[in-house]
Amino acid sequence: MISVIGPFKNEAENLKKLVPMLKSELDALGEPYEVMLVQNGSTEDWQKYLTLPSDNFKVITLRRGDKGRALRRGIAKTTGDVILFMDTDLEDDPSDISKFYAKIKEGYDFVNGWRKNRKHTWDKVVPSFIGNTIILRGMLGTKYHDINCGFKMFRRECLKDVVLYGDNFRFLPLFVEKLAFRTTEVVVTHKNRMHGKSNYGFLNRLTVFADILTAYFIYRFAQKPLHFFAGIGLLPFVVGVAITGWLFIERLFFGVMLKDRPIVFGGILLILVGLQVILTGVIAELQVYLSRKGMRE
Repeated sequence: MISVIGPFKNEAENLKKLVPMLKSELDALGEPYEVMLVQNGSTEDWQKYLTLPSDNFKVITLRRGDKGRALRRGIAKTTGDVILFMDTDLEDDPSDISKFYAKIKEGYDFVNGWRKNRKHTWDKVVPSFIGNTIILRGMLGTKYHDINCGFKMFRRECLKDVVLYGDNFRFLPLFVEKLAFRTTEVVVTHKNRMHGKSNYGFLNRLTVFADILTAYFIYRFAQKPLHFFAGIGLLPFVVGVAITGWLFIERLFFGVMLKDRPIVFGGILLILVGLQVILTGVIAELQVYLSRKGMRE
C-alpha cells in the first residue's frame, strides 16, 4: 500500500488539476494506494473545486495548523507501508512518482527529491543554497542536495525512531540517514506555480537557519549532548580559573590588594557561567540515559 499525503492551504485551483493527474500516475503503478489530502487552514471555498475521483482519495480538515501538523495528521490517518509526501501547488510533477517507487523497489528505504533546476526566484534559491551546500553538506557531510524538497517517498518503518514536531519534518532525510537506513535521491521536475500564492514567506525563509541549527544539534549531539555543552562551557571556565588563579598568586605572594580590581568579579563570573553550561550538558546526558533506560524496560 502506498500512502500519499498532500497538505494544502488555499490551493483549490491547483488541486482541481492535480487530483486527476495523481490518480492517473498512481493507477499506472499497479499497486494499492490511498491519497490523504490534509486541509490546514484554507480560507477559500475549496470544496467547490475539489472532486474526489474514488474512495482511494480522502480529505482531512484541520481548522488551523501548519504543514508539519498536517503531515503528522496524515501519517496517523494512513496505513500504507510506503509513504509519499508531496506539495499540492503543482510545483511537484506527479509523473516523477514512478522514479521514487523504482528506487523503493530497488531496496532503498528513503528517497528524497532533488529540484536540480529550480524555478524559484533568487530570494528562495540563495538561502536554500547556503543551507544545503554550506551548512548541511559542508558541516554535516550529508549527501543530499535539496534537503528542503517536499517531494519524498519512504518506508513507514523509517519513522519508528524519529520524533516529528514543529517544522522538523524538513530534516527527516537527515534523521533517517543518521539511523543508517538506505537513502538516496532522485532528480525531480520542478515547475512554476500556476495558481495562488506561496504560503512560504520571507519570515519562513529566515527561520530556516534556526531550524538548520536545531537539526545540526540533533544530528551531531542528540546522543552525546555533554560534548556540545562542554565544548561551549570549558572556554569561559578555563579563562575564569586562569584569571582567579593569577589573582590568588598576586595576593598571596606579592601582597596585591584585590578590593579595587573588577577583574576579580569577571573571573568569578566566567567560572560560574562555564560551570552552568557544563552542568546543563550533564543534565541533558542524564535525560538521554534515563529515556533509553526507560525504552529498554
